[in-house]
Amino acid sequence: MVLTSLYLIGKTLYQPVFEEIRFFINDITRTRYTVEAPPPGTEPEPGRFARMFGEGRLELLVPEDPEYSLVIPKIGANARIVPNVNAGSEEAYQEALKRGIAHAAGTAFPGEGGHIFLFAHSTDYIWNIGSYNAVFYLLYKLEPGDEVNVFYRGKRHRYTVREKKIIEPSDVHYLTRKTERETLSLQTCWPPGTTLKRLIVHADAMTTE
Repeated sequence: MVLTSLYLIGKTLYQPVFEEIRFFINDITRTRYTVEAPPPGTEPEPGRFARMFGEGRLELLVPEDPEYSLVIPKIGANARIVPNVNAGSEEAYQEALKRGIAHAAGTAFPGEGGHIFLFAHSTDYIWNIGSYNAVFYLLYKLEPGDEVNVFYRGKRHRYTVREKKIIEPSDVHYLTRKTERETLSLQTCWPPGTTLKRLIVHADAMTTE
């Protein structure tokens, strides 16, 4: 019974605790992430945990899938995006969230000039927190001016964070919003491990490479 309880506690807390510790260590050791090839002589070294404790390291993030993935350097987020997920079907989006970030069906794709909506709920219930993708656990760390990268069909699309908000679960107008310029919205549950609120980050298109 004790071992089972310890296992469940570890399974519940491992991912969020690991993400918070990783961010803290990266901050004090000045470890930074980039999606661009670093200058000669500053290439990242192998060994994830060795790099964590290095001084002023620069770590290259290679997108998991150049066809469609998200990379956020500030929080070290790097995950594939599952396209055209039905946001109104719990069965469909829960399955997609086990594989990565969900792109809401009916919203734009990068480069189309419309509104792109991506979501990665932290979990449905606290005891399932270890079963879901942890890529958005640190989304709350983003501030205006931070960069978000979306790789789509081999091209890099850059966005800059404009604002973040805590909203009610019933507030779905962001999902269907219309814009005259290309924008990106990132949404997750808030606080992690609950379905009480939603955290949403809005970003505006910069350049495409």
